[in-house]
Amino acid sequence: AMNQSSIKTAVIGHPIAHSKSPKIHNYWIEKYGLYGTYTAIDIPPKNLKQAIQSLIDQGYKGFNVTVPHKIEIMALCDEIDDLAQKIGAVNTVNIQDGKLHGSNTDAYGFIQNIKENTKNWRFKDGGAVVLGAGGAANAVIYALLKEGVPSITITNRTREKAEALVKLSSDKINVIDWDDRNAAFSDANLIVNTTALGMVNKPPLDVDISDTPASALVTDIVYAPLMTDLLCQAKDNNLQIVTGIGMLLHQARPGFKLWNGVLPDVTDDLVKLILK
Repeated sequence: AMNQSSIKTAVIGHPIAHSKSPKIHNYWIEKYGLYGTYTAIDIPPKNLKQAIQSLIDQGYKGFNVTVPHKIEIMALCDEIDDLAQKIGAVNTVNIQDGKLHGSNTDAYGFIQNIKENTKNWRFKDGGAVVLGAGGAANAVIYALLKEGVPSITITNRTREKAEALVKLSSDKINVIDWDDRNAAFSDANLIVNTTALGMVNKPPLDVDISDTPASALVTDIVYAPLMTDLLCQAKDNNLQIVTGIGMLLHQARPGFKLWNGVLPDVTDDLVKLILK
């Protein structure tokens, strides 16, 4: 309709040129016949407060938040939902009457990706091993606890960072040294890499998962390359795998719905487009 005003949304980060979010959101805007725009905005950390005020003034409906602003943005939010507070990071902001409402959709994205891409595998059936203790690990561990995973072993190159995550559930989480990581796989129902190791231009993720039970699932939040060394190793061991691209796509869905009123689908066409 002629009088319909365009819904303006964006992703903010620094750097931001590599972001796939505009491709995802604009695909959905077109697919569902909506009237709106989604752009990538580069905001250096020192300009964050000013730049956000500028988005409000320009009538933006909301925005996604990526590195390095996911924690800093929290101080600028008027309201932060329970899950985002627990995860300690905000990646999705809705703007209402000039007020910022922060949420975190990474846990949702992680879980939906697994649920839609596995057969006869359940979170409750055994323990999980989480590699890494950075920002993504928080969201993953929350998600796993919510899905009823009975125990979680965290291992990280810096042990202190892993220890800090135990407070999320002191009775279910234990930490082991990075040097002992390969011993943790023999009774795992799930192995998750939350580190950037194995990513293009990053050092390899050095693990040996040959002891892993045949019923286990292996997943990686890295999606460039799509088939990481970890996933290739899992495949060689005939283990079920889930690639990382779906987490990126599924975490985008709740924000899109918040702003545009439609919960979009993740389709093969979209996956192909994003992996191009």
